[in-house]
Amino acid sequence: MKLPRRKFLHLAAGAAALAAFSRTASAFDYPTRSVHIVVPFPPGGAPDIEARLIGQWLSPRLGQQFIVDNRPGAAGNIGTEIVAHAPPDGYTLLLTTSATAVNVAFYTNLNYNFARDIIPVGCVGIVPFVMAITPSFPAKTVAEFIAYAKANPGKINMASQGTGTTPHVCGELLMMVTGIKLLHVPYRGNLMPDLLAGQVQLYFSPMPQAIDFVRDGRLRALAVTTEKRSDLLPDVPTVAESVPGFEATGWYGICAPAGTPTAIIDKLNAQINTSLADPNFKARLLTLGVEPRPMTTAEFGKFVGDEIEKWSKVIKFAGIKEE
Repeated sequence: MKLPRRKFLHLAAGAAALAAFSRTASAFDYPTRSVHIVVPFPPGGAPDIEARLIGQWLSPRLGQQFIVDNRPGAAGNIGTEIVAHAPPDGYTLLLTTSATAVNVAFYTNLNYNFARDIIPVGCVGIVPFVMAITPSFPAKTVAEFIAYAKANPGKINMASQGTGTTPHVCGELLMMVTGIKLLHVPYRGNLMPDLLAGQVQLYFSPMPQAIDFVRDGRLRALAVTTEKRSDLLPDVPTVAESVPGFEATGWYGICAPAGTPTAIIDKLNAQINTSLADPNFKARLLTLGVEPRPMTTAEFGKFVGDEIEKWSKVIKFAGIKEE
């Protein structure tokens, strides 16, 4: 039977409205089953711990289990790709980190487009890096370190967990803005024994990894890399106090596949920000070296975009290539 055009358009409009209503209703009912938080790194590491903390917060408050799903590999790109290609229904989320922004700038053949395929949901917190040196190194301040480096170009060994990692690009950023030359020494395993022994002299260490060594004097903290001093090491200055404009942080957040309904994004963002206002949750983050940083979805999206732009400039300047 052939419908008159007017009736067809009327029925089509009604069907579209019903579909939109159904999507909105399901979004407000969300979640009705378990949600997976994909962590693109192995179990037991800091991203895994952060995902489990936020999952434990969300589960009782949203009435469904938030299950951590570790999908490590390719510097975090495998897990990110899984989420980029997942259905945009709110049941597959991504624990994203500062490494994500570096990866977007560093890798040229990713099987996803972060800006197109992923939508930021909310920030969990930031992690200061500590500009940590072996105590035998002669410099006591950032200014003295820069002066020594300029007088001894290429003679300071800077450790990292590998080419293109966040500690590596932190060092490249310092070289870019000060003109000094450091020798990058990438490690595949634990670099701390060589740093403690003075085989390498510098490491931009995530706060949780360095803080105990700094407090007991086995490492010297020249500075933290955040814009403001960290409450975890309040007597340690920022790099920016000697190098105006320098800022670099690690961070954790939650993202979702692009196209996820706005109502779901808003519900998750509200719960994440509520957790960051809870004194007990905040205390747990701080014990892990993470400073809570609530943001709206728009603020987090801008933050991630700015991070990608910054590290793209650093990687281009340094000429860092994939290994």
